[in-house]
Amino acid sequence: QVQLVESGGGLVQPGGSLRLSCAASGFTFYYYAVGWFRQAPGKEREGLSCISYTAGSTYYADSVKGRFTISRDNAKNTVYLQMNSLKPEDPAVYYCASRSYYCSGPNPNDYDYWGQGTQVTVSS
Repeated sequence: QVQLVESGGGLVQPGGSLRLSCAASGFTFYYYAVGWFRQAPGKEREGLSCISYTAGSTYYADSVKGRFTISRDNAKNTVYLQMNSLKPEDPAVYYCASRSYYCSGPNPNDYDYWGQGTQVTVSS
């Protein structure tokens, strides 16, 4: 069955870094774009970044541009989100999601498969 499993979340100090991983199984990962989203308590799910199936195009929300970097390793069926310079406003549950071929921007409704999420906490 289709599975996306996030890992790498945790507690980090402001200014610190984390690398999230999204491991996929149960579908032909190479043909899918993967996006990262986050949702804080009481807020809507926010689209952060996306990488197309060939990694030829990427998308970043303004809130993370210049701080987060998305990449993929199709041999490992995994997409990564390197998060640097983490801020107090970054804490949330971070999710990965996939859709066919190309990114469609930040709308969660455009994505078909979702992981269960991983918690990121930024605190001193």
